[in-house]
Amino acid sequence: MTSIAAGKTPTRGKTSVWRQRDFLLLWGSQTVNETGSRISGVAVPLLAATRLGASTFEVAAITALTWLPFLVFSLPAGVAVDRLPRRRLMIFCDLARMVLMLSLPVSALFGAATLFQVYAVVTACGILTVFFNVAFRTQLPGIVADTRLIEGNGHLSMGQSVAKLVGPAAGGVLVGLVGALRTLLADALSFLVSAVLLGSIRAPEQRPATTARTPRPTFTAAVREGLGFVVRHPVLRPLLLCSSATNFFFMGMTGLQVVYLVDELGASPSMVGAVFSAGMAGGALAGVFAGRIARRIGTARITWVSLLAAGPLCLPLPFAWPGWGISLFAVGLTVISVSQVLYNTADTSYRQHVCPPELLARTNASVLWVAFGVIPFGALFGGSLASAFGIRTALLVCVLGMWGSPLFLVFSPLRGIRDIPIDDHGN
Repeated sequence: MTSIAAGKTPTRGKTSVWRQRDFLLLWGSQTVNETGSRISGVAVPLLAATRLGASTFEVAAITALTWLPFLVFSLPAGVAVDRLPRRRLMIFCDLARMVLMLSLPVSALFGAATLFQVYAVVTACGILTVFFNVAFRTQLPGIVADTRLIEGNGHLSMGQSVAKLVGPAAGGVLVGLVGALRTLLADALSFLVSAVLLGSIRAPEQRPATTARTPRPTFTAAVREGLGFVVRHPVLRPLLLCSSATNFFFMGMTGLQVVYLVDELGASPSMVGAVFSAGMAGGALAGVFAGRIARRIGTARITWVSLLAAGPLCLPLPFAWPGWGISLFAVGLTVISVSQVLYNTADTSYRQHVCPPELLARTNASVLWVAFGVIPFGALFGGSLASAFGIRTALLVCVLGMWGSPLFLVFSPLRGIRDIPIDDHGN
């Protein structure tokens, strides 16, 4: 049995997460943080291209350096998060990213900004983001009751979707109004706001109870313990395989979307924006109702049902045509967004339920390392496939790959589980 974290009460389990102060602070921190990051995702490449004369490849390298830390630092982050005060670590990551982002406009003010500095800043911010994300994924179980994890994770996913919807648009508007350098001040401010919100949370951190003094495992042993728990668990292992396959094929498709819309379907820039906005809006709406949908279908069963049910509506995506046929692409993208929010909500909640508190950070880090580590390879796969066989064929392969990903779950013990077990840590 797992002890109830300090601050959790039976009443909290009956109260909507929207009525819980600490959850609202956590949700606000994530949403503001994500929005700022999406703003900088527009402003930093524009700064490199317009002020520093970066080539197309040099601008693309910024995106690569943003994702690379997940492959290199996820496992060390899991060990560190298990050994350090997690909320303080998150606040440190926010403040450090604020300082790093502020360094770009300050350097530019004195004419000292360089492309090398941009690379250094995005790499350092990427490393801090890895540590922040690993720690963030351990926070919810200590703030809401176990019975509210699905609802809480659903609303956190909704916040992410809102950030994806609002952030790039806000970044584009701000760059147009005040320039890329001043826009980075908004990103720096978002990290400061996030840190203040995290510091205002009153709930004590959920720390594992120790029954005896045992020597701290070595770094290698600690990493192996986290990875081993995921690999040996009969449900977490297929969930990881499903997540990795879905990310791989989704990123293969993502790298082709803009080219497909513009070159194949003749979409205008405003139409491209509308299509992606519809997809993010669908994901945000799914996050709001994720708890209700999961309870109706089954809080565990929703993982594979959400992905399998999306397949037929996504199949027409590679066969869209100019004009109103673009709606087929918009519908497919919206369905993908909805299914991923429902899946990620249930996947995260299941992991938070079954993982012992002392392993949660390392388990989350192991999942990030594998599931996010495949993302660059998925993008390369999609581009190579499109170059060899055409963009529509590549999109069809990616859609079929995403549709087939939940087969890892269908042919696993998860198929026979309707709801997430409560207090089933490690079983």
